[in-house]
Amino acid sequence: MTSSLWNSLADQALAGELPTRDDARAVLQAADDQLPAQIAAAWRVRHHFWGNRVRLHFLLNAQSGLCPEDCGYCSQSKLSLAEIDKYPMLARERILEAADRAAALKAGTFCMVISGRSPGGRVFEKVLDAVREVKARHDLKICACLGLLTEAQAHALKDAGVTQVNHNLNTSARYTPEVVTTHTFEDRVATVEQVRAAGLKTCSGGILGMGETDDDVIDLALALRALEVKSVPVNFLIPVPGTAMADVRTLDPRRCLRILCLYRFLLPSQEIRIAGGREVHLRSLQAMGLYPANSIFIGDYLTTQGAAARADLEMIRDAGFVLETPDGAPFDGDPFAAIPESYPRAPLPLLEVR
Repeated sequence: MTSSLWNSLADQALAGELPTRDDARAVLQAADDQLPAQIAAAWRVRHHFWGNRVRLHFLLNAQSGLCPEDCGYCSQSKLSLAEIDKYPMLARERILEAADRAAALKAGTFCMVISGRSPGGRVFEKVLDAVREVKARHDLKICACLGLLTEAQAHALKDAGVTQVNHNLNTSARYTPEVVTTHTFEDRVATVEQVRAAGLKTCSGGILGMGETDDDVIDLALALRALEVKSVPVNFLIPVPGTAMADVRTLDPRRCLRILCLYRFLLPSQEIRIAGGREVHLRSLQAMGLYPANSIFIGDYLTTQGAAARADLEMIRDAGFVLETPDGAPFDGDPFAAIPESYPRAPLPLLEVR
């Protein structure tokens, strides 16, 4: 295999054409010595649409645990025995404190997440109230991740000031029953369609490394493309002790980078975000992930810790990238101004290095 195939895939992506399935499989199955050429080709596509900008998202777990779903990957699932904090909807003051931190970290998007199948009436009203307060206080785009939504709820979120709604497909239609039984792939697709119909930006991605096949990886990306999803978080499974997938170990840094390259070829203009598992699985190669992807979470995830914010900003700067403001322009100023030299972090989950 030579770099000519990867450059051909970049040319096709820039022309709006889909690669063949065989070529898509080839990206995932290529030898390690092909990885630099793959990254270089994916960078051509990423740079065409996003330049050298990196978009930051800040995640708040506004309601943790207490979920009736049985997702095998999730530490908040009803079947999970993982030791996590469980709490109902945070008070408005706590949410505003988190939004203050998101603004200080130069995040362009504040992502508010609640656990559960779908939001009840009282919780949903609290979410709407919090969104209005955050919008009045900060120039932040707001993403809501609330589970399954109706069309009326999607419109209410937009009216309150939500910019986009996250609802991950998580995996392919074929593999979904192996991951969860309390909802279907079609349930998740329906929510993404409701979000798009309401005029909100769609944010949907997946969790890779759950035991899926290469074709499942490809099919997930094709489903996201068919739904015209605009923002694609790519999570890499953290096998948390106490979850059904605690013993699943299928990823290494090079596999993660090949997935990111493939997704850039299949989803050329989309925002591709390296989400949960970035620090655990990419490890010393995290900066390389920014060549196919153009976005990361800064701070923590739902029930696991992320890297220190200063370390992430240094990584972005050292690799020659610049931060992106909420309106899409390069950030003008010192992104380190409000970031302390260090702050205490809980340890990352320890996994066997493969």
